[in-house]
Amino acid sequence: MKFLLTSAGIKNTSIHDALVDLLGKPIAESRALCIPTAAYGHPMAGPGAAWRFISGREPRTPMCELGWKSLGVLELTALPSLDEGLWAPIVQETDVLLVNGGDPLYLCYWMRQSGLAELLPSLRETIWVGLSAGSMVMTPGIGEDFVGWKPPTGGDETLGMVGFSIFPHLDHPELPDNSMANAEKWAAGMSVPSYAIDDETAIQVIDGVVEVISEGHWKRFTP
Repeated sequence: MKFLLTSAGIKNTSIHDALVDLLGKPIAESRALCIPTAAYGHPMAGPGAAWRFISGREPRTPMCELGWKSLGVLELTALPSLDEGLWAPIVQETDVLLVNGGDPLYLCYWMRQSGLAELLPSLRETIWVGLSAGSMVMTPGIGEDFVGWKPPTGGDETLGMVGFSIFPHLDHPELPDNSMANAEKWAAGMSVPSYAIDDETAIQVIDGVVEVISEGHWKRFTP
């Protein structure tokens, strides 16, 4: 897969241009599926946040309202009750997966339960556009600071499809705990390289090559 891992969606021209470059065609010619699942697991999100994401009514985190050729909803909690033949071909044919924020461990659990996690490595040309938890889920682990919903197996492990961890919403005015000082403390406990990124920043990964795209501020930490 190709990854565009954001803190808050397609927030600025630089991130927008990176998305178009990854697609290789205009957004208006591209098919997307949105995944709202992570919102249900976070006390600051919930069903209202899922609806705002799907309907494109969350101006602070633009994703679904960009003018896609087609847009569908892939609700991961529904997939285990369906034959894979009903949904896997649709995922395989789409250009981009737009993945909402919320709780990254809840999202990870349902990616595994649904079968989507197993399918992802075969999607060579699909673009994964993550928003906060939707980005963190692709890392090896999120760190104890971000553990909210607890999976049956415990721990902070996520999918590990990229080789670094992410501290999102750096210095966000509504999230006082997301300061650079706290990011440095969090990074000191991580066993892999990590990035603290603000809402004007994204991390692009193509064939393992990492590029930071930013109109804001960020910092990379090494273990």
